[in-house]
Formats: sequence, structure tokens, C-alpha cells
Amino acid sequence: MKKTKSIFHMSITVLLALSLLAGCSGSGGSSQSPGDAEPSSNFNSTGLPIVKEPITLKMIAGKAPTTAPDWSQTMLWQEYEKMTNIKVEWEMVPIDTMAEKRNILLAGNDYPHAFFTAGIPPADLQKYGQQGVFIELNDLIDKHAPNLKAIMDQYPDVKKGLTMPDGNIYSFPTIYDPEFTSVLSSSKLWIKKDWLDSLNLKEPETTDDFYNMLKAFKEQDPNKNGQKDEIPFQAVGIDALHNYLKGAWGLSNRGVRNANVDVDPGTGELRFIPTHQNYKEMLQYMNKLYKEGLLSQDIFTIKANQYYATGSKGVFGSTITTSPYTLMGQPDYIGANALKGPHGDQIWSATGSPLAIPGAFVITDRNPNPVETVRWIDHLYGEEGSKMFFMGFEGKSYNVNSKGEYEYTDEINKNPSGLTFEQALVKYVVWPGGGYPNIVQQKYFKGAESRPEAVETATRFSAHLPEEIWPTFTFTSEENEDMSTIGSDIDSYVTEMRAKFVSGNASFDEWDPYVKTLEQMGVERYMEIYKNAYDRYKQE
Repeated sequence: MKKTKSIFHMSITVLLALSLLAGCSGSGGSSQSPGDAEPSSNFNSTGLPIVKEPITLKMIAGKAPTTAPDWSQTMLWQEYEKMTNIKVEWEMVPIDTMAEKRNILLAGNDYPHAFFTAGIPPADLQKYGQQGVFIELNDLIDKHAPNLKAIMDQYPDVKKGLTMPDGNIYSFPTIYDPEFTSVLSSSKLWIKKDWLDSLNLKEPETTDDFYNMLKAFKEQDPNKNGQKDEIPFQAVGIDALHNYLKGAWGLSNRGVRNANVDVDPGTGELRFIPTHQNYKEMLQYMNKLYKEGLLSQDIFTIKANQYYATGSKGVFGSTITTSPYTLMGQPDYIGANALKGPHGDQIWSATGSPLAIPGAFVITDRNPNPVETVRWIDHLYGEEGSKMFFMGFEGKSYNVNSKGEYEYTDEINKNPSGLTFEQALVKYVVWPGGGYPNIVQQKYFKGAESRPEAVETATRFSAHLPEEIWPTFTFTSEENEDMSTIGSDIDSYVTEMRAKFVSGNASFDEWDPYVKTLEQMGVERYMEIYKNAYDRYKQE
């Protein structure tokens, strides 16, 4: 009798434990997967409003410095609530602390219905997706997201990059229209035209031409003021110049989303760029520019606000940014083409994938209305939704000109109160600052990359774009563990030594020990992981 009673008590204990575990596994209260969920009777499968009776969703959004401080006050979300019957309660988190805040909320099991402008990296998409915190979207997209589905069908690489190694999609992305070359390569090399004219110089076509131009800018007083105040080249850090010059040595021939890996044209196999002889030659070239004062000597330390303030004085002979006009009020710049390097290579390597940010928007298992949320976010990827998201509302923030083109009103472009473009715009829309779930198209996006000089420059270098542009590769859980240690250490060491080689703080006599160190750090495993990811990418 005692034994039977003991077994009974044990059984009750086990059942209670299992019920507690089930209660903690999610907050939706149903074991049914979101993709299988039947929409409620309140749901409209097509058209607007999305629901018959109003519902409320709670979302956290990453707040960039250039966007509105309180999204509930913007016309976009106020009008969209009326259109859809879906109210969003926004919690704004500064974008530079968003990752930390998100991790704390997820670890504490205290997260919202969705994250917007979340910037969630693929490793976290997979991690929290497999845990069930970020819901699987495959079936929901098929059934209720016709706009995103159409984009993925038209551009299979977007779907490939968005699909995790487990076969699931857990997020809505930022997509750059593959036809919008200027935004795919947002930062361009700009050269001060009146300095070229002043010194009777032609636009540089080769790396030697570029060196000679910078040298002339430094030594020949192109602004004719009798002072040595010219800065031949300036940028915030050397990353942008590094990415631009890689193509002149045949490197990053699949774009820059997988920064240290491309394809060796001789073998067709994956190549680790930072130990290649051409990479060494490129760093030696950059070191020559820096040593001779052709790159600003504070290029490694200058902050963005200081860069813009100095640039507004018109003293940069060349720079890499989105637009000297919009950021520094300097219109007298022309965009350069891809440079031809010493071995005849000429690739515009500084280009990203149409899948710009995979984890721009996620829906969590706390969301009581996942189907409705999918329709809510998918509308923004369609023509009307995208126009509204970027342009706002006709007669308020934009008009249509005689050519049928969309133009912001004078309130935004020529604000009577002296507000900047972004300051005037954020009363209506929330896209300034980036990171949003949407597709960026030239006809609706009116940022720096849509300016005529940017579009014209992109048209010129489009002939030198990589033959194939990779999205950021995704890794399995096991591979992510290794990449968080081995991969992170290797990436950090490559970045550190690049700066040292260019600045002269490390001699090129140290090149062989540098290569040996990388081998000891696990480059072989690093490349094995990338090969696995590449093989999956090719097979999808």
C-alpha cells in the first residue's frame, strides 16, 4: 500500500512539473504552430481594414537619431491605424542600445508582440526561432503575405538569404530593389570637381591615377588660397576606402556581405581574402597613401559629427559617403567609377546584397494575433504601402509632378522654419535612420542615393559590379557556436592588423607571422564553415 501511494505521489509531481513546463514554453496558450492557426472571425483576408473590430499590438522599435522620438505622433502610424483597425503601442529604444535591450528582454522572458527596426543578426534569428520565441513565418508568408512572397519569388536570392539552415524564415527584412544600383552601393567615392578643373586633371581611372590626383591635391593648392588647408582624402575610418579599393585588386568579387571571403577566380573555390597576396599589395598601397599624408592623419579617430563639420568647409578633395550635398551642403563633387588596379582588375566591390537587413522585423510567440500582424507588415511591401511608408500622404508630405514623379512638398525640401530635410520629414514618416522592414525602390525612396548625381554615378559603375552578389551567409547552431569564438576572434584580429598595416604601426615584415597567427586561430575551420554555408546557398 505504501509503494502504491508513493508511485501515486510521484505521478502527480511529474504531471505538475510537465504542466509548469508547458506553461513556461510560450505565452500563446496553444500548441498549434502559428502557420497552422486559423484566423479569427474578426480577420479580413484581403483589403482594408485588416480586422473588423480594433485590436492593439505592442512593439519595440529601434530609434535612430534622425527619426521621430515618439512614433505614435507620426502621421504614418496614425493614418495606418485608421486604415487597418490595428493600433500599435510603440516603445522606442535608442538604436545604439537596442541589441542590449532586446537581449535583456528575451533573457527575462519579458518581450513584446513584435520587434520593429530590430537589426537582429542571423545567428539570433536562428537561435530564438528554434526556441519558438520568434515564430516561424513560412506558412504565414505563403498564406497572408502576398507582397513579400512576390518579391521572394521574383528574386530567389532574397528568399535564400532569409531562410535559415533549418529551413525556416523567422523575420521580415529590409530589401534593396536589385534594379536600384545606387542604393545597393550607397557610399560612393566623391571627388571635388573644381579642384580637378583647377589643376587640369582628369577623373582617375586607375589606382596610379588616384594616387597622383591625391598628391596633386596635397601639393598644388587646388583651392588657390595660398594655404595648405586641403585634405586630399577623408572618411570616418578606413573601412569604406578598403572596401572600395578591394575591387582594384580583384578582391570581394561577390560583394562585401561576407567581408573576408570570396571566390578565387583561378580555382573556383572559396578564398580567405585577408591572407591573399593581392590583399597584402592593397594594404601596402593604402599605407603609401597614409604615409605620404594623402589620407587624413586623423582618419582612424575622427567622429562623424567632426567629419561633417569639416567637410562643410569644402576642404575634402575626395571622400567616401552617401552624399556630400545632403550631409555637408557641398554640391561640387562628382562620383568616381571603379578604379583599375595593377593587375587589370576593375570591380565595384563595395556593394551589398538586395537582402540588406534580414532581421528588420520579427513576431514573437507572445503575439495573440500573428496572422493579423503578418498582413499588417506585409502591406508595407506592396506598392501602396511602400509609397505611404516612404512618401507619406499626397497633399501633405508629397505631390505628384507633371511627369508623374513623386516629390516631397516645400515644407520638407525647403522648410520655411529652417528645419533640415529629416527634421521636417519625421512629422509624417519614420524611415530616416534606416533598418526598417520594406523594399527600397527608387520611385518612392528620396534619400541621398536617389539624387541625380548618385544615380548617374551608379549607372557608370554598374558595368563593373560583381557577376554574383552574395547575401550574408547563415550558419547552423553548431557553426554559430564556432563563429562566435573562432570567427569573432579572426574577424577582430584581421580588423586590428589592417589598421596597423595601413597606419605603419605594423611593418609588412610582420606579414608572415600575421598569416601564421591566423592559421593558428583556426582559419581552416572558419573556411570550412563558410564552405558549408556556401554549399547550402547554392543548393537552395
